[in-house]
Amino acid sequence: MHRRNFVKLSATTMAALLFSRITYANGSTALMNTPDEVWGQAGADWFQFKSSGNNFVYRDIEVSLKVNGHSTGVYIQSPTSHLTGIRLKWKHQTQSAVQILGDHWERSYGDLAWKTLGGSTKNPWYVLFNDSGHTACFGVKTGADAICWWAVTQNSLELTLDTHSGGAGVQLGTRKLHAADIITTQSGIGENAFATDHRFCKMMCDKPRLPKQPIYGINDWYFAYGNNSDKLIRETTALMAELVTDTNNKPFSVIDAGWAQYSPLLPGDGGWNEDFSKPNDKFKDMHTLGDEIKKLGMRPGLWMRPLCARHDENPNLLAPKIPGRDDPKNPVLDPTIPENIERIKRNFDVYKQWGYDMVKHDFTTYDITGRWGFDMKDSITSPGWGFNDKSKTTAEIINHLYRSIREAAGEHIYVIGCNTMSHLSAGVFELCRIGDDTSGKEWARTRKMGVNTLGFRLPQHNAFYAADGDCVGITKDVPWNKSKQWMQLLAESSAPLFISAQPEALGAEQKQLVKECFAKAATVQPLGEPLDWMTNQFPAKWKLNNREVDFDWS
Repeated sequence: MHRRNFVKLSATTMAALLFSRITYANGSTALMNTPDEVWGQAGADWFQFKSSGNNFVYRDIEVSLKVNGHSTGVYIQSPTSHLTGIRLKWKHQTQSAVQILGDHWERSYGDLAWKTLGGSTKNPWYVLFNDSGHTACFGVKTGADAICWWAVTQNSLELTLDTHSGGAGVQLGTRKLHAADIITTQSGIGENAFATDHRFCKMMCDKPRLPKQPIYGINDWYFAYGNNSDKLIRETTALMAELVTDTNNKPFSVIDAGWAQYSPLLPGDGGWNEDFSKPNDKFKDMHTLGDEIKKLGMRPGLWMRPLCARHDENPNLLAPKIPGRDDPKNPVLDPTIPENIERIKRNFDVYKQWGYDMVKHDFTTYDITGRWGFDMKDSITSPGWGFNDKSKTTAEIINHLYRSIREAAGEHIYVIGCNTMSHLSAGVFELCRIGDDTSGKEWARTRKMGVNTLGFRLPQHNAFYAADGDCVGITKDVPWNKSKQWMQLLAESSAPLFISAQPEALGAEQKQLVKECFAKAATVQPLGEPLDWMTNQFPAKWKLNNREVDFDWS
């Protein structure tokens, strides 16, 4: 790869210049030039590799780059060192006027935005540059076996491939790790940043696993908050089923946390359960309840937390205690132990027997790392600990867990990943909860977690998965004039629409709008577009169904 092979561009914007200087033409596509520097880390120490073409060597550690179609594969060998990371660096003077957009590790937390250069921000998975209407994109393909992020400085563009196994370096032995595939593109003539972002997401995910029809329905969490029951689910499903008009695409009734057998150490706690193959006394017979939901005209779904262990679990099956995962009442299964994976699979076998059509699984990122995405600033997890299997990277371990869930769910259960590593769940699950929880109690939280998330992650919709921006909480605690706008946006964005409606808050006006929004959400629609997302962290001007719509989120 030589710099004389730069892609020739007529544009001279800063983003175009960045793209042209660190890529080269490969037929009709562009690939990354050989990095100017390659660094490795074992423990706390970073060291620089010596280059020989597309191979980089330090002692017995080798990093090699290989063209894989339209991407550049990164391969790592480290037979004796416990490798914690590899960093590729391309030198370039980045001007401060360029706007930059990154992604999140898992869900987003109301803080996505186009930002100017500065600080030491990590941009998980991919990063976009925009200047004067031109957009340049750099990322890794979904399903990577390293956890990847991009850093932008005034002098360089850097890609770090995290190869930790838990909180320690991976022990690869004789194995060669295919860590990631780097991919890049730039905006076409007349293509705005949103369209380029959406197209780039499709490039990063070769084979998204998408629902056969648009997804919509109900969920009890944002009015019940775990205080649900068989009786409540039947009543709310019957109430909301009256508002459904499209019988060719029936909605889902998702039973959220609160149905499974409680731990004796946490009685009544719906977020941590003893056994996700058995209901508690409030529900008793989940098969019968699922059949009743179907008779009412909806498709049954339920929530579960895969890595919950029993209160009296065999200690040999547990993940080590670390900050965020050290409460003795919340023991977590180690996902590298085959017996634990088989237990999770058996839960899905039960859900099939019960006849459920959707499963929402939650908390896997937190249970594996002990951290939420917004706490992964310095590192993904605490240092100094390891899984039972230390030969696999954390990304490989997560990928195996996700694929095991997918295999267990089979072809007839839609899977929603919540608190999943977004880039690793793409192509595996049909849906992803793309942001942190909205609310049935405070509008400000829905504005932050819902509107921001949808505005900046909607380009992933139908490219990675169906992008679920979370529920509309229709309750007495949230102003209706706000909730109805959020519901309209979801209903016309083409993304999934889930409504969490407190029966006491459903008057004639609410029912009529729910009926209209259900009808819209049941049909295929053009992808909504936030028109002011480059200047507004909570986009208020949208293009929906080929018309401009203004919202008041204040």
